[in-house]
Amino acid sequence: MARFLSIGPVQVAELDLGAGAGGLRPGPGSPPVTSGAVFVLVRRDGLPVGTLLAQVPEGADPAEVLAELAGDMPEGAPHESARRAVRGSVGGGGGGGVSAVSVVVATRERAGRLARALDSLLAQDHPDFEIVVVDNAPVTRETRELVERKYGERVRYVCEPLPGLAVAHNRGLAAVRGDVVAFTDDDVVADPRWLTELTAPFAADPRLGCTTGLILPARLRTPAQVLLESHGGFAKGFTPRTYDPEHPPADEPLFPFTAGRFGSGANMAFRTTALRAVGGFDPATGAGTRARGGDDLYGFVRVLAQGHRLRYTPSALVWHHHRETWRDLETQAYGYGAGLTAYLTAILVNRPALLPALLARVPGGLAHARGLTAVRDTGGDAAPGDHDERTHPWPRRLSRLQWRGMVYGPVGYLRARYALRTALRGPR
Repeated sequence: MARFLSIGPVQVAELDLGAGAGGLRPGPGSPPVTSGAVFVLVRRDGLPVGTLLAQVPEGADPAEVLAELAGDMPEGAPHESARRAVRGSVGGGGGGGVSAVSVVVATRERAGRLARALDSLLAQDHPDFEIVVVDNAPVTRETRELVERKYGERVRYVCEPLPGLAVAHNRGLAAVRGDVVAFTDDDVVADPRWLTELTAPFAADPRLGCTTGLILPARLRTPAQVLLESHGGFAKGFTPRTYDPEHPPADEPLFPFTAGRFGSGANMAFRTTALRAVGGFDPATGAGTRARGGDDLYGFVRVLAQGHRLRYTPSALVWHHHRETWRDLETQAYGYGAGLTAYLTAILVNRPALLPALLARVPGGLAHARGLTAVRDTGGDAAPGDHDERTHPWPRRLSRLQWRGMVYGPVGYLRARYALRTALRGPR
């Protein structure tokens, strides 16, 4: 614990190498960059190409120091202008027949964070979209009053009385009007190009069922936030990639069951018809249920199992406000473990035909789980970056909690299913 408490804060910033000296700016909600440790998102002409962790000396110009360090970074993967792709598809054009887009944000009693997220969503440069807020099992009228008072007709309000993130997402899925439905959380700030970049691939690929995007930390002020990002955070790198069930990736022997490698629920979109065709998300998964999580992973695998492709699109960026305390981190570690095995249980319950494929991958899956939860005490400090490398310290306490969560996950899922059936039956 003493070592954990000694982890210092890290500034968050972004640097666009195509914008000259004015290309450095603080991360969302952060103060101007000064001397000290800085976690930097590097862009080239707006396109995210990588991150770096740098130390700005006392008295030095942060913009000059960081620009020099970032100068050797790769140019970034070639990409077609997402703006042209989406605008060309409005009204039914494009190979995927995409027109309007819907954004669903599920929330529960966090009006302050929700307002920040909605402000960023309303600043999107996409030409045609709607926003639907799903108020999940509300205790007060705070969320409804915020939406009605501040956002009026720009945001639609929907209430879902049953608790659970998957239930809330399904309520949003039923309410949307768009050909593509994007999901994000109430604790993010969306980059202005997020929705355009996330939904553009659907216009070019009629077999595409899902896209995911890049998630970076909005702040790294507390030890818990720095340690989580050091463990890999939510980012999946800066290389676009398409996952095709007809051509399983050779470097992913557990495909498609290592769904956590595809992305996360704070930054995902689905072709609406494809997600509805598989019944949406399993309502017994997700935060707010005894399953603790796994709703997003369930959605990814179900859509892939139907023959659709999934595209990871790092140019679609949201900034995530990580949890701030050690207790939060313990809860998160346990929840990740539980959600992993809960979603696998949900897959087998709802799609038993996948059992042989899953059993064949059990040995590799156990090795993968050991890698995810490995205790690391390298003697170095926690340092954000190197996403998916997981070479930084990871405390034994958090490793144990992840394993306990994995053991609990199937039980939690079955308990969640029972609780859901009981709730739907109502009082007798």
